[in-house]
Amino acid sequence: MAAIKAGAVIARQPGGPDVLEWTELAVETPGPGEVLIRQEAAGLNFIDTYYRSGLYPWPGDVLVPGAEAAGTVVALGPGVETLSVGQRVAYLERTGAYREMRVMPADRLIPLPEGIDAALAASVLLKGLTAQVLVSTAAPVQAGQTVLVHAAAGGVGLLLGQWIAALGARAIGTAGSTEKAELALAHGYDAVIEYRREDFAARVAELTGGALCHTVFDAVGKDTWRGSLACLRPHGRFVSFGQASGPIEGFRISDLAAGSKSAIRPVVFDYLTSAEERRERSAALFSRLVSGSLRAGAASSLPLRAAAEAHRALEGRATTGSTILTMDGFSA
Repeated sequence: MAAIKAGAVIARQPGGPDVLEWTELAVETPGPGEVLIRQEAAGLNFIDTYYRSGLYPWPGDVLVPGAEAAGTVVALGPGVETLSVGQRVAYLERTGAYREMRVMPADRLIPLPEGIDAALAASVLLKGLTAQVLVSTAAPVQAGQTVLVHAAAGGVGLLLGQWIAALGARAIGTAGSTEKAELALAHGYDAVIEYRREDFAARVAELTGGALCHTVFDAVGKDTWRGSLACLRPHGRFVSFGQASGPIEGFRISDLAAGSKSAIRPVVFDYLTSAEERRERSAALFSRLVSGSLRAGAASSLPLRAAAEAHRALEGRATTGSTILTMDGFSA
């Protein structure tokens, strides 16, 4: 393969969205067990901002952000027998997705079934697998339970509301505006609390008749964790899986003592450590999407070159649902 270059978004130092810049990177020839993908869309996620800001350590001197992308296999390295040229695939990695072309190990890729296109895969894979891990493994949701979800109108939140309801449990959400609350109510939530207008912990107590919640899924962090613990019934579980408002500060293990509560900080990548795990969890997600029992909704999109603008909107909580970054020549 002749040497080629492809567009990418990089950061040369940690900082705000303005450190993101458009450049061209050399595209490697796939080696043994690898394939080359022409990417069509990459997902936008808070983890991308955590790496960009330096909150999470970089894998090298120059960062290519992005945890998920989808596209088409265009070349195979020696020994690859599980994939073929022209096959549609997606993947999850902590970084590296904000680029037009990428070489990847074949066993890290997830083939896309009929009914799941690149735009949908890029908008839902990380968020959907996060939801799957949360409700099935980190804090298994059972019929008859009551579950509180913060950021209910976000990408993960909209999926969680539907998934919790499908499991026969009651989902209560929090959101920052009437518009976001209405969106969440249309995605499985029994009730949604506008946290800027009322004390969500007091409202949860009222909605549950004082019984409180079996589980709280909290992706907000600093601003919500104390209230989250107050929403838990005895033996309830606090699940912290994000920090949109900043890292949790001041937490002590003794904060769980009243009611013998528990806490967990799951990271989705720790539940996707083998090809088998990736296939099984992805199949659980895709089957619900294809059947219609889980609606991802239309993702908003921006060109990959506008990654800085997308980061500003995400960190400003100006987004709802999912956002994807599309490559030149592809539209969602």
